Amino acid sequence: MDKESLKKLLENDYTKEDVLKILKGLEEKRNVSLRVNTIKSSIEEIKQILTQEEVLFETVFWYKDAFIILNKDEKFFLNLDIYKEGKIYLQSLSSMLPVLILEPKACENILDMTAAPGSKTTQMASLTNNQANITAIEKNKIRCERLKYNLDKLGAKRVSVLNEDARYINESFSFDKILLDAPCSGTGTLYIKNRMIIEEFDNELLKRVLSVQEALLRKALKILKPGQDMIYSTCSILKRENEDMIMQVIKDFKVEVVPIDETQFKAVPRLPSKIKGAMVVRPDKYYEGFFVIHLKKLG
Repeated sequence: MDKESLKKLLENDYTKEDVLKILKGLEEKRNVSLRVNTIKSSIEEIKQILTQEEVLFETVFWYKDAFIILNKDEKFFLNLDIYKEGKIYLQSLSSMLPVLILEPKACENILDMTAAPGSKTTQMASLTNNQANITAIEKNKIRCERLKYNLDKLGAKRVSVLNEDARYINESFSFDKILLDAPCSGTGTLYIKNRMIIEEFDNELLKRVLSVQEALLRKALKILKPGQDMIYSTCSILKRENEDMIMQVIKDFKVEVVPIDETQFKAVPRLPSKIKGAMVVRPDKYYEGFFVIHLKKLG
């Protein structure tokens, strides 16, 4: 099997100082974070219930609907009524970023290309108060059922679910906005107390996801309406899945990078990016490693 040191892969992309910060961040056990599903509840109601349940929490500077939990794990929340009723959704902070940067609006036709389990689909429904028209695609049948379950649980409406491979979606479709949270190696989400994960990384997995990422990105840029926006994101911090992938594909399209507002997300830990205006989130105890870039298709 084609194995390579994860540390070596990171050293190809970052300075020694940054690699040390990344590895330290990947060794941190992350705090639970959640967002309020404003379709079914309110920030005030959730704050009151969390306080009653003796949950210590912090608010998030860049997202009023999100909370960082300081003293409880995920299992605790699974037994709460607010979780069972879909009033809250457990979601990593980094995973919330792409939708906020996309800024979905009422009446827009939006595509979520790889939607399961529905974290970002339901977030878009919540932000638009069920006023956007969302198409959510998931090729895996079991994951697609999970997507439908979460949409129903959280009260997400005006969402059309397609159980198919987004690489082959008919090009007669066109969308105002597209979210492509691409399948990836997951290097930003690892928990590496197990040293073997650092020493042996599956390069075959990386080769497979690179092929899928490229096909999905090319399809997205074909079916995105001219003058409109898309987000490409991964939970990887390897440049060949992120900046290198973007630069390889967009040279064949009329596309510009829309710089992500650094002041809006100034509290988010960053790594340097090869593309000005892209965001590379450095993993730590609050954030998973993540890549987000905002693209606009020119006319």
